[in-house]
Amino acid sequence: MTATQGRLAGLSKFIFRAPRWPRTLAFAVLLGGLTGIAVFDSASTMGSTYPVLLVGQDAWQGIVFLGAPTVVAALTTTTVDRALGGSLTYNRSALLALLCELFVVVVLVVAGVFAAVLGLSQRFVFDALVVALASIFALRLLAVLAVSRVSVPAASVPALVQTAVAAALLFVYGGTARLLIDGGSAYEAYVVFLSRTDHGPPIFDAVTIDHFLLLGALCLLYAVAVWAFLVAVERPWRRALDVSVLDFIRGFIGYAAEESRDLERFFERLGQDAVVPVSVLSFRTIEGDADDADDADDTDSNAGADAAADGGRVDPDRLGAEKARFVLPMIHPGPLGEIGGGDLPRRVALSAEGIGFPPHATAGHDFNLVSETEVDCVIDAADRALDDATFRREGTVPQSVAAGESSVLTQRFGDAALAISTFAPGSADDVDFAVGQSAMAEFRTGGVEDVLLVDGHNCHTGLSGAGADLGHVTPGSERSYDLYDAAGSAGEAAATADRGRTELGVAWDPTGWTPEEGIGPLGVRVAVTRVAGVEAAYVLIDGNNMVPGLRADLLAAVREATGIDHVEVMTTDNHVVNRTRADNRVGEEVDADALAERVASLAVDAREDLEPVAVGGGTERTTVTVFGNDRTETLATQANAALSLGAALAAAVTLFAMSVSVLLFFLT
Repeated sequence: MTATQGRLAGLSKFIFRAPRWPRTLAFAVLLGGLTGIAVFDSASTMGSTYPVLLVGQDAWQGIVFLGAPTVVAALTTTTVDRALGGSLTYNRSALLALLCELFVVVVLVVAGVFAAVLGLSQRFVFDALVVALASIFALRLLAVLAVSRVSVPAASVPALVQTAVAAALLFVYGGTARLLIDGGSAYEAYVVFLSRTDHGPPIFDAVTIDHFLLLGALCLLYAVAVWAFLVAVERPWRRALDVSVLDFIRGFIGYAAEESRDLERFFERLGQDAVVPVSVLSFRTIEGDADDADDADDTDSNAGADAAADGGRVDPDRLGAEKARFVLPMIHPGPLGEIGGGDLPRRVALSAEGIGFPPHATAGHDFNLVSETEVDCVIDAADRALDDATFRREGTVPQSVAAGESSVLTQRFGDAALAISTFAPGSADDVDFAVGQSAMAEFRTGGVEDVLLVDGHNCHTGLSGAGADLGHVTPGSERSYDLYDAAGSAGEAAATADRGRTELGVAWDPTGWTPEEGIGPLGVRVAVTRVAGVEAAYVLIDGNNMVPGLRADLLAAVREATGIDHVEVMTTDNHVVNRTRADNRVGEEVDADALAERVASLAVDAREDLEPVAVGGGTERTTVTVFGNDRTETLATQANAALSLGAALAAAVTLFAMSVSVLLFFLT
């Protein structure tokens, strides 16, 4: 992840779940009642003989004049919007209406304070109310355009509901109706029929026809301002990506509020086809072999005559149930939450017959899947990779090598090898796809055909502490050459290491920790191998990187509990933990001691579960649609520019609109 992509990832802090609309409207009615008690002081104009009744009347008036427009807008905006081809939901509509009510209340309170302090007339308060009603129209217009794919004129209809209802109530219960009566006509009778001035708050007498004329003019002005703002923000996106910024905002809001898949449809328009390898290691039990115990005692480099002849090949008829499966697609689990490939590790793990281990591959955000359906291609490729796999009993003892900042723990099983790389204790993030491919090529010089080169993804200082460099390992960097050297040495070490019968034990605990605490649904998984008497422990935590120092604590805990020297900790980089936080590493929320105790306990359980296994592996290529080369960076750049420049542009447009509003007040 680059620094630019890190700022884009920070958008996840704005993600929230829209509350259910009945709860939102209940709060809106309560707010209206409380505001009515504070604003409509009936006791000052009607006496205080029955204060409880007057307080109840004030609350009722607040509910009618503030809460009612909110309720009507919440219940009708969605209907009108959908009739015009939009997609606004009731939950979003209610939340939007409540926010607009809050805005109006704040404006009224501030205007009331100014009027009291400066000795201004009641008309000033209603002037401010007119500006507030026009402003919430502009806010609602922008929101409807962001959520629904409709034109500005069409969006203006549902956007105007709350303002129109409030204006209608002011007309009926204010002093405007009386001013329109011109004596003895049918029109007079109609106006008198509509007028309810005797039932409204006395302060409504300050409302005049000028307020309604100004309201109409301001709504038109603000609609033009919203249109101009969107055109200005939209142009760079069209030029750079040929997509609409509104589509991005619409998808982002939809996923945040309702878990819709509109954001995936946006990413599909950006996506590019990519051919990616999917590598698999499958560990299966062996049935009915009387020589298994003897083979397990072979500790010399040849591992017996049978092993030397065929590497301990096991007849397919003797293969038992799958005990564990390591699956490594060269895909990045992103961009966030369950969008795209964000939940890739869980899907891959659940597709395995045994306990699934889906560690993080050497791939960055350019290799995010554009939609969840693309995961099916990855799972199918993993299954195909094992169709013609040869399962062998033979493995090598684990080997640890280092070069510069890079270290690799590797072990060969039959025709395939598992290699886990890390730059810890240095802070590092994703390893670029090209760097990973080159490193695997270096590893293959040792003679292995299929290698699962895992990015341990197990030490990072966080988005705020990394500065401009977030630790992305790119081609040409010093770390990339360290990884090449370490991978080459690991391949040679695996080729010459002592061989023997492979045993495997596994343990898994989903834990009680949640994605908000940095732990995904796969929890903690541990696999322990034993070859020629030498053991290795592989710990996989379902999370996105780890705080510095935690890896060392976990390694120490496993070694102390089991006596195993070769230990490595990995994370899946599962982005479900980043649904509401861009930076949610393992160890930020979870207690380190509790996690170390859990990992050590699972390592002990996995060690006790050791039994002879046969291992088969393979690699299959598949075509998937990913974000594509440089598209993630371009998207991040445009989004960050829209946030920074858009805020300044919005301020400028708002200042211009407010200036014209003040001018209109003086001219009228």
